[in-house]
Amino acid sequence: MSAEPVGDESNDLVPLLDECYGLVTGAVSYLGPRDLLRATHLEAWTVQDLLFHQLLDAQRALMAFAQPIEDSADTDAVSYWKGFTRQTSPEEEAAHARYVRLSAAAYGPGDGLVRHWTDLSTAALNAAHRTPPAVRVRTQGHVLTARDFVHTLVVEASVHYLDLTVRLDAAPPPMRGLSLVREVLEGLLASPLPARWDDVEAALKGTGRVELSAEDRQDLGYLAGGFPVFG
Repeated sequence: MSAEPVGDESNDLVPLLDECYGLVTGAVSYLGPRDLLRATHLEAWTVQDLLFHQLLDAQRALMAFAQPIEDSADTDAVSYWKGFTRQTSPEEEAAHARYVRLSAAAYGPGDGLVRHWTDLSTAALNAAHRTPPAVRVRTQGHVLTARDFVHTLVVEASVHYLDLTVRLDAAPPPMRGLSLVREVLEGLLASPLPARWDDVEAALKGTGRVELSAEDRQDLGYLAGGFPVFG
């Protein structure tokens, strides 16, 4: 799936994004229609639904890399996630879940969605390899460097890989990507997470996939009130 970078100024995080997207492709490539309907960590979404959501991320990435801008960056790889710390209303969540469900179902029972994901993610990676890290791009209403943008894509892909594969026989998660998730969580909290948490546990608890235990709350103290840190 990878492409050769162009020029001397390559983005050092793009190979990690390549790994994350490759893991997703490997996890879904041989799934049958029933497997695509398996549950994920996200209550409202099946594997098929979540794959469509990730397809939208790859599409967003491709569009951003294709339109570099001259504006100054207004966010970075950590502060970008501040916009995702507030929980949406149940009505908004339900509306988005319906959109994702209907859109994913429109591909039918075959492998059309998997092929579309594979094509779009490959195109996004090709564009990422060719974009110097200091170039600025716009996404989600923010401007950030290409390197920071790739960082956000790795974080999202790493968390969603945990979501996607919770009931699938799949390769282990991208641990380097999950270390970036922990980096974001600790950056937003301005405090380290409990040392007894490995990076998988940190990602699941930090993003609200798994509830905090009483021991967790004791370890975190007042910081527990800030969970989930982002979702």
